[in-house]
Amino acid sequence: MTFTDSVIMGIVEGLTEFLPVSSTGHLILTSHILGLKQTAFEKTFEIAIQLGAILSVVFIYREKLTKSWELWKKLIAAFIPTGILGLALHHYIENLFNPVVVSSMLIIWGVIFILVELLHNEKEHHISEPEKVSYLKAVGIGLFQSLAMVPGTSRSGATIIGGMVLGMKRPAATEFSFLLAIPTMFAATGFELFKNFNSINVEDFKLLLVGAITAFVSAFFAVKWLLGYVKHHSFIPFGVYRIIVGIIFLVVFYFQNS
Repeated sequence: MTFTDSVIMGIVEGLTEFLPVSSTGHLILTSHILGLKQTAFEKTFEIAIQLGAILSVVFIYREKLTKSWELWKKLIAAFIPTGILGLALHHYIENLFNPVVVSSMLIIWGVIFILVELLHNEKEHHISEPEKVSYLKAVGIGLFQSLAMVPGTSRSGATIIGGMVLGMKRPAATEFSFLLAIPTMFAATGFELFKNFNSINVEDFKLLLVGAITAFVSAFFAVKWLLGYVKHHSFIPFGVYRIIVGIIFLVVFYFQNS
């Protein structure tokens, strides 16, 4: 991996981490296009640079996060299902990181996005602020997030859909998804760095730093844009995008391997 590769991967991570299109899926597909081998460091890199993206959310929501302990408790409650299932299924999930699974999940969840949006009837009494979600619904959203352990699903996509299904307005579900990323991604990144710390040399660390900084900047703009978008638009275009991208990559991989 070169520094140029690191910058490209960081941009892709930042732009796709909080958009409901699957950052993991796009990173796998991007690394495939760049000709990067799925080495132990490559896998660590793809997870570790998420730290840069999540710090952008911490920065954007710094005031809300420092003033509401009740919100933190609900985020922790929502994180618990993912934490437990992630530890239990970690070794099985690693075997799913391949282009075919990613492409298939992009298509499947693209269809789910379109169907949920077509059936979604937002009511006045639906939850309009992430702080107002109940603990039971927070755990329910956490269960939806667990589905995103399958690469290509999209963590943000699964949690946004979960929030909408459980009675949250689209902007509130989106914000809760952003905030839930904080404990989830800090845990995933910390676990991965701890597990592979001794195998990371100085040059590897420089690549990680460049990728994380790039992810921070691109994620900041992606989050700001999506917050404005969801106030007036549905997620159907993202569903269509996922289906198109998934089909394109399935076709490309088929001809490459035939």
